[in-house]
Amino acid sequence: MNAEKTDYELLYNPRLVVTDYQQIFDRWAVESERARASLDGYLDVPYGPTKAETLDLFRAKGKSRGVLMYIHGGYWRALDKKQFSFIAPALVEAGVTVAVPNYALCPTVQVEDIVLQMVQACAWLYRNGTNFGAPSHRLFVCGHSAGGHLAAMMLCCQWPKYARDLPAKVVSAAISISGLYDLAEIVKVPSINADVRLTEKSAMKVSPAFMPPATDAPFYTAVGENENEGFHLRTR
Repeated sequence: MNAEKTDYELLYNPRLVVTDYQQIFDRWAVESERARASLDGYLDVPYGPTKAETLDLFRAKGKSRGVLMYIHGGYWRALDKKQFSFIAPALVEAGVTVAVPNYALCPTVQVEDIVLQMVQACAWLYRNGTNFGAPSHRLFVCGHSAGGHLAAMMLCCQWPKYARDLPAKVVSAAISISGLYDLAEIVKVPSINADVRLTEKSAMKVSPAFMPPATDAPFYTAVGENENEGFHLRTR
């Protein structure tokens, strides 16, 4: 790839290739409202001290087989957990407890701050999942786009260094859907980096592509067929 001639906006800005994105957002909102109305859930549960650090938790039907924490996308600068409750019903029906966390958004915070908030959310779920009927030691993480990046970062975390009461493996496995792994690419996308404000140095600090996994927890990747080519290139 010739970097001088590459259109990074076309590679990484979904609104340039997904023409019906607003209809998709609207559908998510309707389905999520329906999910919150029908499920046994706890909304806006604090996992940290700030207003942004809350999560929605939906109890599994029957005996819980584990906790799935779903991290939403939005390029670390947009969207809200309430738009993603729609992922819960099928998982709840299958016996999975679902947690959907919020996080503070850029440019109010840096990507590094958001990574640490997701570390905090994982730690909270590991410690408190049993209070919601979930088994201990079975925490899984999934995310899309920026959420996929954050899911990958959770497998790089050295948990005992974060908190002494945590084991080496807090997250049992992670799934990244159309994730971002080398954030130096985002520095080259003006429409996104205007809010995210990454530099080459700060991007390297939060790029899981250059970090060793902290444990042997499996990491799975997938990419949407109609996603920008940049997501396909980074998932291969």
